[in-house]
Amino acid sequence: MNDTESLTLFTRDAVRIDAGHSPGDRALCFVLVHGFTCSWRQPALRRIADVLRRRGGVVALDLRGHGRSGGHSTVGDREVLDVEAAVEAARRRGYRRVAVVGFSLGGAVAVRYAALTGGADAVAAVSAPARWYYRGTAPMRRVHWVIERRAGRLAVRLARGTRIAANGWDPMPEAPHEVAGRVSPAPLLIVHGDADPFFPLDHPRQLFAAAREPRELWIEPGFGHAEIAATPELVARIAAWTHHACAEPAPGDA
Repeated sequence: MNDTESLTLFTRDAVRIDAGHSPGDRALCFVLVHGFTCSWRQPALRRIADVLRRRGGVVALDLRGHGRSGGHSTVGDREVLDVEAAVEAARRRGYRRVAVVGFSLGGAVAVRYAALTGGADAVAAVSAPARWYYRGTAPMRRVHWVIERRAGRLAVRLARGTRIAANGWDPMPEAPHEVAGRVSPAPLLIVHGDADPFFPLDHPRQLFAAAREPRELWIEPGFGHAEIAATPELVARIAAWTHHACAEPAPGDA
């Protein structure tokens, strides 16, 4: 992605968002949303963007509190506004369709963005949680320690550069499964691995059950969690599904 255009975006609540635009076929742009403590500049995300780019342009962003973006992470709440800013940036560049592809936390944000704003032409949520406060696995118990404890927030800031808001949610945002039915009529793809160490298979199944058509659920044998585990072959299949979904007339088109 040597020709990536650096972008500085601003959300409706005035948070500065660092992003990059890799131009492609103007028929489709992928907005790529990373997982917790990640950044669009990391090699795993760059590799995913390179595969997506075979099917269209890519706008990749750092969620608030991550990487070079400003603000503090609200762990899935106001990040909807970050995705909104990236989608608007893609549309300003003349793309006819915009799909949001999110991993883990980014998958939850992608579902919530599409459901609450209606701004996506398609959504792919990979390794996404269906509900908040899940502590059923050791990795998720560690995540909650990081988010909820002052020492944890300091540790992840020093180790990963991720700044987490200290005050928690007030009010609590709708969980992904509570709003998944409102993604329709945009197509929704839910991708999850049967070897995911963070979220077991009841999460994708709960999301799928709550969603409305058009929807698809892929349970991937041997697939672990999110960006690090996603192979180029899986990303290419997601890109092909999205390209096909967005080739259909968008909702409201004559």
